[in-house]
Amino acid sequence: MEDFLEQSARLMHQAAEIGKISPDVVELLAAPGRAISFRIPLKMDDGSSRVFDAHRVCHTDALGPTRDGTRISPDLNLDECKALALVMSIKHAAGRIPAGGGKGGIAADPGQLSKHEFERLCRAYIRYLRPSGPDCDVPGADVGTDMQSMAWMLDEYEQITGRHSPAAVNDKPPILGGTPGGYEATGLGVFEVFQAAAEQIGFKLEGARVAIQGFGQVGSVAAQAFHKAGCKVIAIREIDSGVYAEEGLDIDELLKHREKEGSLQNFPDTRPVTNQELFSCDCDVLVPAALQGVITKGVAEKVKARILVEAANAPTTLEADELLLDRGVTIVPDVLANAGSVHLCQMERTQGLSDDYWGAETINEQRRQRLVHSYQQATECAERHQLKSVRLGAWINALKRIEEAVIARGWC
Repeated sequence: MEDFLEQSARLMHQAAEIGKISPDVVELLAAPGRAISFRIPLKMDDGSSRVFDAHRVCHTDALGPTRDGTRISPDLNLDECKALALVMSIKHAAGRIPAGGGKGGIAADPGQLSKHEFERLCRAYIRYLRPSGPDCDVPGADVGTDMQSMAWMLDEYEQITGRHSPAAVNDKPPILGGTPGGYEATGLGVFEVFQAAAEQIGFKLEGARVAIQGFGQVGSVAAQAFHKAGCKVIAIREIDSGVYAEEGLDIDELLKHREKEGSLQNFPDTRPVTNQELFSCDCDVLVPAALQGVITKGVAEKVKARILVEAANAPTTLEADELLLDRGVTIVPDVLANAGSVHLCQMERTQGLSDDYWGAETINEQRRQRLVHSYQQATECAERHQLKSVRLGAWINALKRIEEAVIARGWC
């Protein structure tokens, strides 16, 4: 995670230099506006006690309240939260969303807790999270949390404040003021931004060979979208298994197989595939949808894909990014490709504050339009600065918006 924080900071300084961002603003954004760590004591079901480390980082609230991202994972640490909060600031600003970047969570393994222990832990996190609320800092779901987790957190917040406040927590169930389409938002957004990129470079979708690392919520939904559009998804890899089929995989049947068997192993008419084999396979589109930092310079040297779509956060190191761009690979960067849920959270907030709730068709079309517009703006920025990197175009656009807000507030 230290490398992730360092690379995020390097990318910010590179974009700031090209975009001629005020050094005073860069200095302000070089570290979080607020970072807190706290310890949560928890009574376990057997009567024993445990203590869990927790964090919350608010990068900048120049554009609006900090929002999103509550991870519960065993290895979570403060540096990871700092890096992700910075990236969230960029995602919001690049998407013209009036919010800053927030990220936090608890160092715990949800799989080792009972349902009641996990609920008590989620509720305790909100009790310790100060300040929080719709006008200052709004937690949302992330790795290890889901709609139920957010429902508990919202209820705890409302019990504490004594008032209903659906905009205080994102990613909650629709019955509590959430918005439809949360599960699919990021995965569908990955495909929609890819589609915009493909159209710009004249890349045909029909028959395009796609390899996807990661088959969780994001990877599986994206795989279904690629398959539905006529692409051939030839390789998929998750934590413990992977499959390859020269003529393409039937994604719906693969999902049924995994649900029944618990893994991708032994899916008919396929052979096993490792991560290394997936990254270097003969595909047109490569979609890392799992972990940070998996596309290193060494891996990039073997990549055959024409388009790299970053469904995960920061899957490509800066050195690999430079190498791939020099080879003419189109990179659809994470801050645009996986921002579907970020736009959905903005719509969820709007609905919660107005008490006016929209249908799924409106939400899906709004998400698509906003994602495509952000990608187009980033490519235009890259062209103005004569850059190969759409990533830098997105970061420059984001930093310019944050700079404008910081200066308007008189902070610099």
